[in-house]
Amino acid sequence: MAKFSEKIGYALGDAAAGGITWKVMSIAFPLFFTNIFGLTVADAATLMLVARLFDVVTDPMMGALADRTQSRWGTYRPWLIFGAIPLGVVFALLLFTPDFGIVGKRIWAYSMYLLMMAVYTAVNVPYGSLLGVMTADDNEKNEFSSYRMVGAYAMGFITLLSFPYLQKLVGGSEAHQYAVLGVVLGALAALGTLACGLLTKERLKPIRAEKFSFKPFADLFRNKPWIYLTLIGICTNFFNGFRYAVAGYLLEYCLHGDVTVNGLIINYTVFMTFGEVTCMIFGGLSPKFTKWVGSKKKAFSWAAAICAVTSVAFFFIPMDPAFIWVMVGMVIVTSIGIGLYSPLLWSMYADVADYATEQNGTSSTGLIFSSGTMAQKFGSAVSGALVAAFLGLAGFISGTDPVTGQTVVTITNEASVQQMVWSLFSLFPAAFALLIMLLLRLYPIKK
Repeated sequence: MAKFSEKIGYALGDAAAGGITWKVMSIAFPLFFTNIFGLTVADAATLMLVARLFDVVTDPMMGALADRTQSRWGTYRPWLIFGAIPLGVVFALLLFTPDFGIVGKRIWAYSMYLLMMAVYTAVNVPYGSLLGVMTADDNEKNEFSSYRMVGAYAMGFITLLSFPYLQKLVGGSEAHQYAVLGVVLGALAALGTLACGLLTKERLKPIRAEKFSFKPFADLFRNKPWIYLTLIGICTNFFNGFRYAVAGYLLEYCLHGDVTVNGLIINYTVFMTFGEVTCMIFGGLSPKFTKWVGSKKKAFSWAAAICAVTSVAFFFIPMDPAFIWVMVGMVIVTSIGIGLYSPLLWSMYADVADYATEQNGTSSTGLIFSSGTMAQKFGSAVSGALVAAFLGLAGFISGTDPVTGQTVVTITNEASVQQMVWSLFSLFPAAFALLIMLLLRLYPIKK
């Protein structure tokens, strides 16, 4: 039986990765790259798509490499212990806007973003794989996964709620504010990752293959549970990715800037914060909900149904700041579904890893969990790229003035851009929630 301190340690790992670095990258980067850093929408979209092609190679390689790591700290923990500082440093550099001109800034953005993806992979794939070797008990896996999600959403809540107030505290230009916050948040992410590596324990030893081969990669595509769960994982991250990537544009262009209610500044990070705290609460309730419903598969389906219905409902809310609390309320209800299914996804990856070990005779835990990380990055970044592309088609133009070096944003069709933003936050995610429900009907493991 794992100690409470170990569960907290495991939660700190996703508080760092999911609650700080990935949360900021998902919600702030599309708006940051176009409106502050000064990339064109085409550059921003291409950057995220190129990074995804990069991850298609690096994530499985990292999974296979992690599975074969042997050290005094275990198989997966050393990657967290020694990857913590690089994660924080590169994250800070990514939020820095250099005065390099158009070409120099483009090179910096591409280099730092790709490097961030590589470091994130080196830390997060082993982190996810830890769940497969900390315990063999299925209920305890659900508990660890639930702690993980609570940690991610609790830190996400703190990060997003404090963001506009920290910006005011730092002062200066928006570029300066993001640079300073990059250093602060990067340091916190490094500390959380290091604490996770030091506080957790690997109790199970992976059944290793005697030598490296490509057989585990081939085995994946004969593993039906893995195929369906990977598609489900991609869809969940498309669902979240569209909403996070477009939230900044929703406040800026549909509601015409931050909304202040009784002294509370509701900018795009605070707007999504209400969902974070809801996800945190219902992520903690997910194991009990799963037991009540009867299986992970059924619980996931009910959660996806909540997401589909509430996302469609959001589309019909009037596009007016006077309805801000109705919008917040719908975000909260949608987040009930997200909170319930988020822990289930990673627990189901552990089930798929166990299934693969039974079928193939050797462990491929790291490789299988790497597909979960790849799905996370693929869904979030491609949705961010598509948001930039669709906004460009609707009439949103951004770039850097070659003379002054200042970021310039032009809207050629305001009504078209507003309608596109509203749909990207509601109808597009709803379609993916429905697809999740269909894929779950085909998923064969019935735990």
